[in-house]
Amino acid sequence: MEQVKLYDTTLRDGMQGPGMSLSAAEKVRVVHALDRLGVQLIEAGFPASNPKEAELFELLADEQLEQAEICAFGMTRRRGVEADRDDALRILAATFAPVVTLVGKTWSLHLEKVTKVSPEENLAMISESVAYLSGQGKRVIYDAEHFFDAWRADRDYSLECLHAAAGAGAVNLSLCDTNGSSLPDQVGEAVREVRAEFGEGVELGIHCHNDAECGVANSLAAVREGARLAQGTINGYGERCGNANLVSILPALELKMGYRVVGRERLTELSATSHYVAELLNVPLDSDQAYVGRNAFAHKGGMHVAGIEADARTFEHLEPSSIGNDRSVLPSELSGKATVLARSREIGLDLDDAAARQVVDELKAREHEGYHYEAAEASFDLLLRRQAGRYEPLFRLESFRVITEMREDGQVVTEATLKIWVQGERYVCVAEGNGPVNALDQALRSAITKHYPHLADIELTGYRVRILDSDHGTGAGTRVLLDSSDGEDSWGSIGVSENIIEASWEALVDSLEYAFPNPGNPNGDGDGAGLGPDGG
Repeated sequence: MEQVKLYDTTLRDGMQGPGMSLSAAEKVRVVHALDRLGVQLIEAGFPASNPKEAELFELLADEQLEQAEICAFGMTRRRGVEADRDDALRILAATFAPVVTLVGKTWSLHLEKVTKVSPEENLAMISESVAYLSGQGKRVIYDAEHFFDAWRADRDYSLECLHAAAGAGAVNLSLCDTNGSSLPDQVGEAVREVRAEFGEGVELGIHCHNDAECGVANSLAAVREGARLAQGTINGYGERCGNANLVSILPALELKMGYRVVGRERLTELSATSHYVAELLNVPLDSDQAYVGRNAFAHKGGMHVAGIEADARTFEHLEPSSIGNDRSVLPSELSGKATVLARSREIGLDLDDAAARQVVDELKAREHEGYHYEAAEASFDLLLRRQAGRYEPLFRLESFRVITEMREDGQVVTEATLKIWVQGERYVCVAEGNGPVNALDQALRSAITKHYPHLADIELTGYRVRILDSDHGTGAGTRVLLDSSDGEDSWGSIGVSENIIEASWEALVDSLEYAFPNPGNPNGDGDGAGLGPDGG
């Protein structure tokens, strides 16, 4: 099985995307996550560019990695400056990183408009810079910037640039589609001809951007034609439309094209790594992202669910667990009996066909009213438990009242009064909050946590409102989705009403009832969130 290595540039190229920023310490955490995944080369950044990059290289010098190597990034020498006197190159030579990636110009348009040097001077800048760093004991990767644009404009000169780097000691020539302008057939043809030009004497790499939505496809085409180093970023982060997404490149190479990249065991870390980096960056991961997104192996239509139940290969291109993801079945108006039965078995309920059909009918009626259960698994599980006769409410509502007062000084105060019965005892609770939902939540918990203490640990982490029929103006129907967490698991609940407070109350109650294992047991000794009030 032929080896293809991964080169991650999330910490340098990925940080050029809008809003992308990590501290030096956070970047060290990313390095360790990439190392666990099995990425062979990690570009930590440009140590000569700013103090944060310099700090990062100081921190990484003392880190122990399992197998990854750190790469330092830089540019060829400045115009008119000897390589051994170029400050940036001297910093690269002094860094602990065993590998240095040098980017150099290849396209005549850039020589004319950007660097303003002659083609001959550019070749000297490439060869002298590579030779200097090679002489300092560094393994040099040459990034041929804008290579494919240059190839289409002047093949001979683009090859001269590659020969200048290879002749000076570069161990890898990485061909860059810097503007993301190329298509897979163009990339494949160029790599094939470059491979023929250099034979096996030097390794080829590929570095693509995603401006034409071809970053991954172009990278795979390059590997097919002989590139053995694939560059990219986690989740495709990067400037403009982003870089080629390593999260998609890796499983495609390993599971579909037959190359050895990180090995099947490490590949199971892929989803966790993708989500981890997104969390550190505080950027929501696209639910529809291939391989690792929440919806990548989510099934909604009844026929699809039935097919998955019979043989997962009918509607899945690979086993989700192979890349650390999970299969999910989404309840909706498209659901059939198979969806209901599959989820019932997953949560330990035994529904017969008749009960499953009743759930399907109720589900479709509720979806018509505006419910959206695929985003509210807690509410759907409670619906199943009610049908199975395995549901007992946490409390009985007598009434609630919410008052919001705006005072002359501009202060807004919300107060909720709640009357409920819990295990035969009547409670009248009053609480203030920073809004009606928060006030109701505080009042409710002040009563039920006396019987069910662990519900105090449930945190509402998200609150989303959607107007269902906006033509009715302020009288329109409202759907409320709540996200909740106990610190380990998270879940969604839903409420629908013409009254936003009533919809919010419904979602709030579902969230707490889903979290409680057994309302008949005041000690709350169950398996925790997800089992529902019956103990699961």
